[in-house]
Amino acid sequence: MASATGFSLGEEASGDGSFQRQESAFRGWVSEDGSTEYPLASARYHLYVSWACPWAHRSAIARKLMGLEDAVGMSVVDPYRDSRGWEFTGGEYTNNAEVFTRLAAAYEETESGYDDRASTPVLWDTESEEIVSNESADVLRMLHTVFAPLAEHPVELYPDNLRDEIDELNERTYDSLNNAVYKAGFSTTQEVYEREVVGLFEMMDELDGLLKDRRYLFGDEPMETDWRVFPTLVRFDAVYNIHFKCSRRKLVEYEHLWPYTRDLFQREGIAETVRFDDIRRHYYTTHPDVNPSGLIAVMPDVDFTEPHGRDGL
Repeated sequence: MASATGFSLGEEASGDGSFQRQESAFRGWVSEDGSTEYPLASARYHLYVSWACPWAHRSAIARKLMGLEDAVGMSVVDPYRDSRGWEFTGGEYTNNAEVFTRLAAAYEETESGYDDRASTPVLWDTESEEIVSNESADVLRMLHTVFAPLAEHPVELYPDNLRDEIDELNERTYDSLNNAVYKAGFSTTQEVYEREVVGLFEMMDELDGLLKDRRYLFGDEPMETDWRVFPTLVRFDAVYNIHFKCSRRKLVEYEHLWPYTRDLFQREGIAETVRFDDIRRHYYTTHPDVNPSGLIAVMPDVDFTEPHGRDGL
């Protein structure tokens, strides 16, 4: 049996020193027209998230933006994760949909003998008692498209005329930003680490340039890509710059990316989805190979509520 205190990357740690993220195991899809085994229905589906996890964060943001709180329940796991995975420890970290206290049980219920890492987010079907999807990109898109009929105030994040451009930038920012911070932080050779850091900052430089003359990545309103990059950017100085050694520059040193991140943070409802205590506790205490002391770095002296000045772009 694995130690309860020694979280390990397991098979995600490659022999060449690189980090290879595991593939999402469950890729079901909720359908409005009943064409899949998961028909759209209010209060049938439940979202499991960690406030610490950027992949889960994007799902929580979509739920908030759309006004799906009554239609899609949500439970939050404790930010500390050991080798047994995410746990519901009570209080604000209570499972509001099922009786199990570890998220791994949802994976076992869905696939007997499942032994890979149980990740967040999870879109859970309370009727069939199984996972619909644990792929964050799919959960995000379902929430702002398929679930729109149940939303109190739906927003358009994937308009027809921008879909090709959004998909293209999503793919590049996934590899060179969202996942790149992990590929840098979990690398075990200098060569791999430096390669990933270089690519990461090239991507950040590119985004900074795009934002020079536009308020958001595709114009006057944030689209799906904006909400995919935001969870990484908002964590950058507090965690990735320090803990994962993404140290070439800080977010606050970027002329356009930093006010852009503040702009997104200040949109209605978003600040309440950013839980820096959970974020910092998770990263600094659950990666003993990266931070063996378990000391939690103090929060950088930054103000996300400072005026962003991007209204006129």
